[in-house]
Amino acid sequence: MTARLAEISARITAVRQLGTVVNAMKGIAAGRARIARMQVQAVDGYAATISSAMAHALGPDISMVQARSMSGSGKPGLLVFCAEQGFAGAFSERVIDSIGPELDPDRMFLIGTRGLSIAAARGIVPAWTTAMPSHSPGIPKLADRITTAIFAMVGTERIDRLDVVFTGSDRGRQTIKRQSLFPVDMSHFPKATGERPLMQVPIDGLIDSLGREYLHALICKAALHAFAAENEARMDAMSAAGSQIARELETFQALLRQVRQEDITAEIIELGTGAKNAQGI
Repeated sequence: MTARLAEISARITAVRQLGTVVNAMKGIAAGRARIARMQVQAVDGYAATISSAMAHALGPDISMVQARSMSGSGKPGLLVFCAEQGFAGAFSERVIDSIGPELDPDRMFLIGTRGLSIAAARGIVPAWTTAMPSHSPGIPKLADRITTAIFAMVGTERIDRLDVVFTGSDRGRQTIKRQSLFPVDMSHFPKATGERPLMQVPIDGLIDSLGREYLHALICKAALHAFAAENEARMDAMSAAGSQIARELETFQALLRQVRQEDITAEIIELGTGAKNAQGI
């Protein structure tokens, strides 16, 4: 009986230690998600500044430039943000499932080590892949690498347009979103007022440079949303694990009380039997 008590006590200690780890993972994920959501606002402001600069530089020609940029030959690429790590439920599976049968791996950029392993299990081999950073300050450098890879594929005429698929948050609920990255949609740019600013560089070169910066900002924004969503999914998974651990702990504690009671009862019976035997002598 004593050995059984020791075994149950050891199990309780192990479950409590696991609960401590789960709570720590939940806290880390919550902090990372909160910071990433705050950083999205800064990227939005940066993108708005660039779009305003492009609108003022183009002036009345913006609609003509928009029409010309949309006349591609139909070689779409796809940038997909999946999970970097595990313990996030079916996060990556939902993202990959949302792409549908039109997926062409030869024009696919996949971000996230965990997502890559899931894609490989389905026989999907992306044209280019890289890991998500473990902290959101690494997102701009990630966007640099993605942008370089995208324009390398554009330069070889493998793609002439690009969509991004990522997980965002809609009223506290995670949803898969698909948005166009380029050609840049200028329809929502602010309307330019007044005369064009005085420019010391060719307009085409300026717009090309601003367009690249705008694309970089959009990639940063999508990456931050995906980063925050992955950590929020991990929070949910850890909350579910924490509830399960609490139930197991309660079960083991009840079992420990039962075994102790049985042990005490057995000792009382043994003492009583010994006393009767002693009286009989």
